[in-house]
Amino acid sequence: MTFDRSVKIAPSILSADFADFGREIQAVEAEGADWIHVDVMDGHFVPNLTFGPPAVKAFRKHVKTVMDVHLMISPVDAYIDAYADAGADILTAHVEAGAHSHRTMQAIRGAGMKSGIALNPGTPAEAVEHLLDLTDLVCVMTVNPGFGGQKFIDMTAKVRKLREMIGDRPVHIEIDGGVDPTTAPLVVDAGADVLVAGSAVFRGGSVENPTPYGDNIRAIKASVAG
Repeated sequence: MTFDRSVKIAPSILSADFADFGREIQAVEAEGADWIHVDVMDGHFVPNLTFGPPAVKAFRKHVKTVMDVHLMISPVDAYIDAYADAGADILTAHVEAGAHSHRTMQAIRGAGMKSGIALNPGTPAEAVEHLLDLTDLVCVMTVNPGFGGQKFIDMTAKVRKLREMIGDRPVHIEIDGGVDPTTAPLVVDAGADVLVAGSAVFRGGSVENPTPYGDNIRAIKASVAG
């Protein structure tokens, strides 16, 4: 993974057809997805339950771009090696998920992955300031985590603060929640460069008719062009 700040679209497969993940991943990549975002939830840290390491390992076979795995779980450290083995390129943990985020970031990198740290809407940017030299990505939640299809919460001030704090470090700012052609320009203008989009990408399409996926991705990218 070569670092660059061009805007990347990372469709969340939480919005894909659960009965056909392999072909959904292939279809959305063929239609222009830059990364594939995988939301892991434990029913404890967030009120939903999704994919464990075996599912993520199965997805890996179909992902040709970057597999961006977002752990909405607590505790995290015991599962880092399992997600490394499953093939995650980036593994993101929440700063709220435990008391030892330094150790978590070090362990993620130590397992051969890029490290990400996520912030819930109620958590200030300053909570990750001490982690920026250990981190490859900061994920700003623009919904309260746990479910897809929620309404966007404006976190542009937090994104601007993070962008200022990051400076020239090679750290991505990712936005997760409610991203569409209306909200994308707000966060990109503030300094974000990775946009997670679920329903906004998968809406209107299917494996048999994937063209809307590409139309949706291009609409988001067009909204932030220039």
